[in-house]
Amino acid sequence: MLEGTILKGYSGFYYVKYEEKTYECSLRGKNRLKKAKFLPGDNVAFEVLTDGSGVIANILPRRNELIRPPIANVEQVIIVSSLNPEPDLWLIDRLTILALWNDVQPVICFNKADQVSEESISLYQAIYISAQFPVIITSTKDGRGIDKLKAVLKNRISVVAGASGVGKSSLLNAVQPGLKLQTGEVSQKLKRGRHTTRHVELLPLSSGGLVADTPGFSSLNLPSEIIREELSSLFPDFQEFRENCKFSTCQHRVEPKCSVREAVSEGQLSVNRYNNYLAFLDEVIKQERSF
Repeated sequence: MLEGTILKGYSGFYYVKYEEKTYECSLRGKNRLKKAKFLPGDNVAFEVLTDGSGVIANILPRRNELIRPPIANVEQVIIVSSLNPEPDLWLIDRLTILALWNDVQPVICFNKADQVSEESISLYQAIYISAQFPVIITSTKDGRGIDKLKAVLKNRISVVAGASGVGKSSLLNAVQPGLKLQTGEVSQKLKRGRHTTRHVELLPLSSGGLVADTPGFSSLNLPSEIIREELSSLFPDFQEFRENCKFSTCQHRVEPKCSVREAVSEGQLSVNRYNNYLAFLDEVIKQERSF
């Protein structure tokens, strides 16, 4: 019995990578009867048949499971945002929450750096370096940051996420030209791209590692399990300040002697990040009331 990683599922078959080879596998009968869910990223035990195909016997324990995209055992999410038009900080912050909630490391990638000034780049870079997230600045036009992105992807299971038109597929094509992912035309009027990725598939990288290019989206629901007292723990930049709040249950909204609000007013925390936190907090509270 061998242990491999599912790259994709298609028409009842699963494509499992073992060392340098990929096997087309079916499910052993008991798995079909149980209606077990097998996802890209799942580590599975399988055996190779005489004709070279494989049969999956069982699924191994998961590190995590993402809902959108449906993928397992993700180690990091590369959150790609275009610098032109201006980055959608609301979406970036939302994706960092979803990543941290699922025990996944967020990496912020600001793309299309060739289209904006260095001053603009530094402004956005500073927000997320202060928020304690790794930040990569890239451009597929001049090659900026491609080697750094390649190094970050090496030997890890990664998901590339972000809105349509920010250049996710183009970046992966630059990291490994042989991938030949489809890229979408960008509307000159709206500066937004069309969806080009239709399904979830882990792509093996020649430098090591697996990466999934996910369908573009503009909004995601926050996990219903998050409660209001937990939300600020998903903002790493709040941590050193929230420990000094007067109340241990401080939600950093209107409470007296709130060190987080003081840090915002003194310029130690990003106003944008804090305003997004308040919007997410309102959403979490509404979710609590609906149950």
